[in-house]
Amino acid sequence: MEIKDNRIDGGKAFDWGRTSADYAKFRDIYPPEFYAKITGRGLCLKGQKVLDLATGTGVLPRNLYSYGAEWTGIDIAENQIASAKELAAGMDITFLTSAAEDLEFPDGTFDTATACQCYWYFNYETLMPKMARLLKPGGRFAILCMNWLPFEDDIVRASEELVLKYNPGWTGCGETRHPIAVPDIAFDYFDLTDSEVFDLHVPFTRATWNGRMKACRGVGASLTPEQIAAWEKEHTEMLERIAPEEFTTLHYGAIAVLTKK
Repeated sequence: MEIKDNRIDGGKAFDWGRTSADYAKFRDIYPPEFYAKITGRGLCLKGQKVLDLATGTGVLPRNLYSYGAEWTGIDIAENQIASAKELAAGMDITFLTSAAEDLEFPDGTFDTATACQCYWYFNYETLMPKMARLLKPGGRFAILCMNWLPFEDDIVRASEELVLKYNPGWTGCGETRHPIAVPDIAFDYFDLTDSEVFDLHVPFTRATWNGRMKACRGVGASLTPEQIAAWEKEHTEMLERIAPEEFTTLHYGAIAVLTKK
């Protein structure tokens, strides 16, 4: 599904469904420490019904499945949901195609909700009252992200510059460490009960970093096939010059936990 949002990339259209194959192959990269920040807070554990917003290829539900929660993952992109179902074969996870703002479940269906690497896409005026309705009393909504740090990592910085060469309006660049930006409307329905920012070192090879970058919004989800091919060729050649075969990239992770009032 094609999305246009004036807050993002200057309104340039993008479609996560176009990059589902690369997303499934190259974006399941959160290290164990990232998941420990979730489960260590008593989230997504056995006995909880969990709703994962903008689940993509189901990375969170699949990686936390062994902790015993009952998962429902939703995403606006039909191709992403198809990939999630395929990757979760043998797991009892419900995946549905839906925008987060359009969800319809009975009041108090879920104990926990998660939104990972997606909170900047939502219409919070619609979403926050809906999430408060869908969560049980005292239910928690965990918003998470993990982003690379281009000003502290030469390989990341050079890769971002190449994306900007092909897609100058891309706004997914230039990240620095910061807490999750919880929108004001959230505080009408939730209390911010926990927040943390932490560093992560994520391992890659040249090929997997190339795939990770290609699967970002600025490349695979928005460029033409011809532009993607040209970008990938140039990025591969660049990595052969500046990067060892195996390396780690510096990222930061962040979590904000909202508890229903």
